[in-house]
Amino acid sequence: MSSKHWTVLSDGARPTEDIYLLGSAAPLLEGQGHLVQRIVASRVAVAAWWQRSRLRGRLDEHHLVICRSLPLAWVAWLERQRHRLGSITYLIDDDLEVAARDPRLPAAYRARMARIAHLQPRLLALADTVVACSEQLAARLRPRHASVHVLTPPLLAPLPPRHHFEQGPSENAPWQLGFHGTRAHLPDLDHIAPALVELQTHRQDMQLEIMLGDHAPPTLASLPGVRTPKPLPWEAFQAYQRQHRFHIGLAPLWETPFNAGKSFIKFLDIAAMGGVGIYSDRYPYTAIVRHGENGLLAGDSPGEWQAAITRLLDDPVSAGAMAAQAADDARRLGEPGTAAQFWAALPHSHRLDDQG
Repeated sequence: MSSKHWTVLSDGARPTEDIYLLGSAAPLLEGQGHLVQRIVASRVAVAAWWQRSRLRGRLDEHHLVICRSLPLAWVAWLERQRHRLGSITYLIDDDLEVAARDPRLPAAYRARMARIAHLQPRLLALADTVVACSEQLAARLRPRHASVHVLTPPLLAPLPPRHHFEQGPSENAPWQLGFHGTRAHLPDLDHIAPALVELQTHRQDMQLEIMLGDHAPPTLASLPGVRTPKPLPWEAFQAYQRQHRFHIGLAPLWETPFNAGKSFIKFLDIAAMGGVGIYSDRYPYTAIVRHGENGLLAGDSPGEWQAAITRLLDDPVSAGAMAAQAADDARRLGEPGTAAQFWAALPHSHRLDDQG
């Protein structure tokens, strides 16, 4: 098998780059003799990049990876130099167009998505191959590109032991619940907030962490037993995830066009912190969560979320068994070797050959 050389042109989407390639598949690919590197696509001195970078060899032997976006100057430069370059893969994990139009999302987030979405047609035109994080997102992109493939999220964090399930919840040792979505998931959290208020007000055997800082819903942030730490930068969050344990993870996902393209990464995140998850009863979770075996699926009413949390708190043995099964499934679904095989087998451009 001949070696390949992937170069990620990074515009700062580090979590996506790490999850789908640099932190998962790259170490295995490099162990097989391939080369994978990340180059910061700064907004200055674009044309000098090839000389400044660590790239070696013919330009047409490099497989470039663009993740979500690039500075406009880089897009223009790649368009001018496209005939000299090897294959380009466009990696995307959100439906940018619908995010830009969704009034439920934070205004600053919508504005950022709109800027990226405006450039996306040019990025798609540059790409030989598009890689999407879910089948639903891929289906949205297939009318716009001839070669769209699906890579579901790999598991980056090691799966911990679950000693924290050995004791049931009590007032002296309350079980830990966690919501670790970004601000883009704030509308989803708002939908289940009444259930959390009711439980946190009347039970002393649970504590809730909402990693949204000042953006956490005030009705929840003001309750006793609720922590609202600030969101962490990506590398700090990875360290936090490896060090902290939770019993129950919350992953509400309401039926919106934006959410329809989401991956099941929250299933992996909750397993990585040693927990069992409660998930909205819709795709992508319905594709992997077996209700009562490796997690719980809840409908859209706050009462169903309250009932699901109560079920786990009141039956700690069953909750621990679900967490164990979720860990086994996360290990299988998120196997980094699958991602490495995906990248190694990904079809590349023949446009240089076609030019004769």
